[in-house]
Amino acid sequence: MLPHARQEFLLRQLELHGSLRATEVAQMMGVSPVTVRRDIAELADQGRVERVHGGALSNGSRAGRPDVARTLIGVVVPSRTFYYPDVLHGMESVAATMRARIVLGVAGYSPEAERSRVERLLSLGVEGLVLTPSHVQAPEETAPWLASIPVPVVLLERHLDATRKVREIDSIRSDHSYGAMLAVDHLAALGHTRVALALDSWTPTAPWIRTGYLEAVDKLGLDPVPVTEMPSGFNDLQAITDAADAVLNMCLASQTRAVLAHSDHHAIQIAEIAQLRGLRVPEDIAVISYDDVLVAHAAVPLTAVTPPRVELGREALRMLMGRVDGTEEPSSPRHVQLLPRLTIRESCGGSVRLPPPRRTAVARPRRR
Repeated sequence: MLPHARQEFLLRQLELHGSLRATEVAQMMGVSPVTVRRDIAELADQGRVERVHGGALSNGSRAGRPDVARTLIGVVVPSRTFYYPDVLHGMESVAATMRARIVLGVAGYSPEAERSRVERLLSLGVEGLVLTPSHVQAPEETAPWLASIPVPVVLLERHLDATRKVREIDSIRSDHSYGAMLAVDHLAALGHTRVALALDSWTPTAPWIRTGYLEAVDKLGLDPVPVTEMPSGFNDLQAITDAADAVLNMCLASQTRAVLAHSDHHAIQIAEIAQLRGLRVPEDIAVISYDDVLVAHAAVPLTAVTPPRVELGREALRMLMGRVDGTEEPSSPRHVQLLPRLTIRESCGGSVRLPPPRRTAVARPRRR
């Protein structure tokens, strides 16, 4: 183990327990007590620990902090931006009361990086993991690895049922099908008889959104509109612009006056391109986004389906700590879904004023 990794391990142990003995930690790391004492001396010279006979104390130990974290929890997510900061904020909001210390690993949708981050966190002594597995690998390939992790795991925004073993892992996610249904139902209540779906199909959320959208269109008796596939690369502005143009061309040709767009990047571009083409939002076309991270700041603030990101983080940590502490009741595995909400802004407007074919502007959709 490299000196930096050893010293990081020492600091984590001190944060968890307030003190450590050099001989015990040396055994845990598989190095000599002399090596540990040398690391402690270096950290003490830097003012990061207090050196004492036989070991070290946390700098906060003399103050007698009653809330020293006692449980190290690992969190591995695909990204530290966009969706996940709110999730992490939710975890942090309850971590102190549970005396938990969160250590983050970011895997970037790479199965190899994901496994590497988990191994590193386990080497640091984490007692549980909140994990968002990459979706680029088949569930049948991911399942054996997940089942082999030796500490309690809660899957975040994922649910895998490839094997019985992995199905028994706790999971918590947003009910994205319900979120899509919320959006379509809202647009139908405003008088829209056709609602387009612009979907980033690469994301793991996409299948749930598609399912909810199609179910809502069927149940509300809306006229079917082909689902438009959107490019996933957020940095390829030209590709997103071209796709937004295609969505608007289809809407104008079919007299569709409402779009549900996943995700925020696509929704913002659709609204902006519509305005550049002389269309008014929401008078000529209504836009609802799915994600609600950026769209409140669009030129026309967009109505959005808002997943419960903060609540997801909070409840994921609570579920995991129950397993780690052995206090979770009932003891059977749990698959929890939290409902998104619809955040109404300016991009939907009132009842539809442009009459679609075969129906009046104020007609309610058929219900079956």
